[in-house]
Amino acid sequence: MSERRIPVMIPMLGEEEAQAAAEAVRSGWVAQGPRVAEFERQFATLAGAGHGVAVSSCTTALHLALVLLEVGPGDEVIVPSLSFIATANAVRYVGATPVFADVDLATGNLTVETVEAVRTPRTRAIIAVHQGGVPFDVVVLRSAAESWGVALVEDAACAAGSTAYGKPVGAGATVAAWSFHPRKVITTGEGGMLTVDDRDWAARLRRLREHGMNVSAADRHASAQPVLEAYLETAYNYRMTDIQAAVGLVQLGRLAGLVAQRRELAARYQELLADIDGLVPVRDPAYGETNYQSFWVLLESFPVGRDAVLAELAAAGVSARRGIMAAHLEPAYAEVTPAPLPVTERLTRDSLILPLHHALTEGDQDHVVGVLRKLASS
Repeated sequence: MSERRIPVMIPMLGEEEAQAAAEAVRSGWVAQGPRVAEFERQFATLAGAGHGVAVSSCTTALHLALVLLEVGPGDEVIVPSLSFIATANAVRYVGATPVFADVDLATGNLTVETVEAVRTPRTRAIIAVHQGGVPFDVVVLRSAAESWGVALVEDAACAAGSTAYGKPVGAGATVAAWSFHPRKVITTGEGGMLTVDDRDWAARLRRLREHGMNVSAADRHASAQPVLEAYLETAYNYRMTDIQAAVGLVQLGRLAGLVAQRRELAARYQELLADIDGLVPVRDPAYGETNYQSFWVLLESFPVGRDAVLAELAAAGVSARRGIMAAHLEPAYAEVTPAPLPVTERLTRDSLILPLHHALTEGDQDHVVGVLRKLASS
């Protein structure tokens, strides 16, 4: 085993985040409050959306999006199997049925063709993922969803800082869900966001995340007069704290620089890997730019299998990961018999994620690629 250790991901957290969190603690306001509101405002601007609604995770964001759209029992929601399992789970939370669609080999994303292959009269919504930060074709898929009369939820968990057609991936989305988990480009520890353009939808989402109250706890405490709240519907406790939002505000200031750095590192990987037969690295689609939240490579006629490659990298001190999971192959979905998903199964079987983060050096990249080069010649 090598003594050298290269992690697959490290969150960019520094003294500024520590100070911001400490200031929130010292303020005495640690629950959802003014910092959350400011984080929502700034993130919505960054995403090109009218309104932001901060929540406890992207999973809860997806759940609330489906509640907002009144998706429920008897409805089908088309999702990629090639995604973290939360994408499909959110459909089950509202009692609807997830229907797995295949994805494009190059981007790992849903396309009009893969959605059309499984669409039925019961299809009520689609959850399309900007997988690993690679944007799906928003113009084409949004137009198709509108023509079908089907709601499109955008799972942008990994996509903060990615663009499509020159705009942030959230711009123009009916509703988009975002993640601030430590594996993402920016983080609040845990946490998520919904972005929408519709003011009334934003207001309802804020009620849904806070027990259905018609006035938030922050507004009640800020009032000089007693406020008697009402609970308008059965809802949830999906709030973000001001401590998390304080960290998030600092992280937003880092986002552009982090994305630029990740794109430079990704370009260097692509250059170094170009002459290794049997490896196909992820790249930008023609219509957009990825933040490279994940940098994956697909093995094509590579002399060593994916799991053996992961083992050799680990022995050399490199922490890599299997490619994106396929939810339909997990025990939680064992009773589901989906339509054939050949691309999904190929990607989840034959791809792996290489280290990419702000602390990755050129020497680290050379070491990673050196291991792969040695395996290619074995």
